[in-house]
Amino acid sequence: MRTDEIKTYWMLLSDRNTADADTSLQAIDRIIRQYSASGRHYHNLEHLSDLICFQQRYAPMIMDNDSMAYAIYFHDFIYKVTRKDNEQKSAEEAAAYLAKIGYPDDKIQKVYRFIMATAGHQNPIADPDLDFLLDFDLHILGAQPERYDAYTKQVRKEYDIYPGFMYRRGRKRVLQHFLAQQDIYHTAAFREKYELKARENLERELESL
Repeated sequence: MRTDEIKTYWMLLSDRNTADADTSLQAIDRIIRQYSASGRHYHNLEHLSDLICFQQRYAPMIMDNDSMAYAIYFHDFIYKVTRKDNEQKSAEEAAAYLAKIGYPDDKIQKVYRFIMATAGHQNPIADPDLDFLLDFDLHILGAQPERYDAYTKQVRKEYDIYPGFMYRRGRKRVLQHFLAQQDIYHTAAFREKYELKARENLERELESL
């Protein structure tokens, strides 16, 4: 999915929810700039595109596709490795935009909670749609080994301000956290397709650190 397709899909989403085309265009231009920022080696437009494609693929299984799409577009709007509030700030950006276009309050809160949940990849509100969003965000863990290895290199570049020993220590904690879970993925569809490969990838990376 190219940048123009990301923008086109956004405008189709906007057409269903607001008549304010100018505000929608300004928003997607900001989103594209954010995901294109220097230092984003993984959490970039390609990652955004991947999640949009997953949302389209699994749309028949999602109850509120528009709220899901808004959560996807904004979920990594703010991304700096030195911050601990990326998800909160991204959720606030989403809420501010959605309030501006008159999106229903209950759905604004849903989008906000969805983005916040990507911090720990847990679903405290037991929303089936959120299960899909969390799985979309972690799809890379179950990728083929060569793609997974490319992802690990991209993430390391994002954290290049940290020396190797610090990065390895933090990365081990992340890998061990996922491996300790009964299931990495929340949906049956993703567990069936990606769970085994994800565990193989994580264990292989952990052994290499």
